[in-house]
Amino acid sequence: MQTPSHINIRPFQWSNFFLQLTIIILVLLTTLSFATFENRDIVFVDAFRDMLDNFRLLLLEARLKNVTFIDLLLQLLVTISLGLLTTLFGALIALVLSLFAAQNLSPRWITNVVKSLTALVRAIPTVLWVLIFAISAGLGSVAAVIGMTFHSAGYLIKAYAESFEELDKGTIEALQASGANWWQIVCQAVLPSSATAILSWTFLRFEINFSTAIAMGAAAGAGGIGYDMFMASGFYLDLRELGIYTYAIVIFAILLEAAATRYKESLKGK
Repeated sequence: MQTPSHINIRPFQWSNFFLQLTIIILVLLTTLSFATFENRDIVFVDAFRDMLDNFRLLLLEARLKNVTFIDLLLQLLVTISLGLLTTLFGALIALVLSLFAAQNLSPRWITNVVKSLTALVRAIPTVLWVLIFAISAGLGSVAAVIGMTFHSAGYLIKAYAESFEELDKGTIEALQASGANWWQIVCQAVLPSSATAILSWTFLRFEINFSTAIAMGAAAGAGGIGYDMFMASGFYLDLRELGIYTYAIVIFAILLEAAATRYKESLKGK
């Protein structure tokens, strides 16, 4: 049996070092927080019992009191419309700019510029974009739509561009050899081959925008079911009514996922 003549030592990497250092610091801070947590007036058994009782009211005794069922549906429709509108605006913007962000469709310097700008947009959370535009447009649905559209476009540009880059290079070269121009390549090869991926990313972003619209309903005054949940939880504290809002959101999310799955399967079957 031969023994190895040398041992391969993994080279030092700063990224791994900072990752490990961050994890160690978080573990120490978490341990310190639990050790110094002020719990003199808290009886954990009673607190746990109250938590279970709150879940019982929220999930098992849900009912409406301050609003009607029609009002609930209208507010849910407002939130859905806010998420759908921002997704459509963001998808249209992204569909155009992603063509210039794909390395197999545009010169390198153009893709670098577009990807750098979209990375900057994605680095700023959606709520900050909403608050930035609220300075000029004021808190409300206008600032929410613009801010959410901004972040949606940055997210979808990256997703669409990566889908376009997966196209076989030989297909593009064959079309170029046959005399096809840039727009013909995009319309006849790039978009048809990436339709399923585009649809998947768009539906995923719609789910994200729907959940974001719920938060913006309270944080930015955009209205919708998010504002009603804020009132039920923070203003008059009705856990039973909050449970109805939760069920409405969950049911819509399930229906949305089922619709997206069936539509994607129908596209694959064509």
